Amino acid sequence: MSEALLIARGLHKAYGANLVTSDLSFEVHQGETLAILGPNGAGKTTLFNLISGDVACDKGTLHFDGRLLQRERPFERCQLGIGRTYQIPRPYVGMSVFENLLVAAMFGGRMNEQAAGSFCADVLEQCGLMAKANVLAGELSLLDRKRLELARALASRPKLLLLDEIAGGLTDEEADKLVQLVLDIKRQGATVVWIEHVLRAVMAVADRVMVLNFGAKLTEGTPQAVMADKDVQRVYMGIEA
Repeated sequence: MSEALLIARGLHKAYGANLVTSDLSFEVHQGETLAILGPNGAGKTTLFNLISGDVACDKGTLHFDGRLLQRERPFERCQLGIGRTYQIPRPYVGMSVFENLLVAAMFGGRMNEQAAGSFCADVLEQCGLMAKANVLAGELSLLDRKRLELARALASRPKLLLLDEIAGGLTDEEADKLVQLVLDIKRQGATVVWIEHVLRAVMAVADRVMVLNFGAKLTEGTPQAVMADKDVQRVYMGIEA
């Protein structure tokens, strides 16, 4: 098995009496795509926030690329190689699509302007946004905002890519386009952790699936084994055994 890029041990996060992550441990290996499933409120996005530095752990440790993560702020973790998207896209709406990527490449990927410009053009082409490079981000459709959200994460040159429900809110046809794009990124050797509710997307892309419930790990394994698990069917899909 390839080397672990991310190692989480005993992650614990609570807001007052509300426990959102409980003693959560897992690993993500180089080149792997790990999908995270769970009902609403299971702690999935909180887990991403812990990894990206948006919130701090109460207890537990995170090692990334051989380094213990401590109090690094989100932009510092981005510079270390952790790129992420958000459920609701967060572009700079008053800037063009290309300018959004340029900011990510220069400040997240630490590239000079000349190198960043060429690199961002490649990312735009890969994500199907080249024709809209000069369009203001605030004028994009939801599908193109989702593409831009992914493209901005890629422009920071991540070693680990966190995708938070990138197919959410899209039509089946639009979601399939995003799934194909993630598949292309996976084939290039990317390491991906993907929170998703679109099960056909998970089955098409994931090497391994981890299911959360009330902030704790319910099970993990291959997509086929996890989907056949009776507890997963009951908790996640509402199917009584």
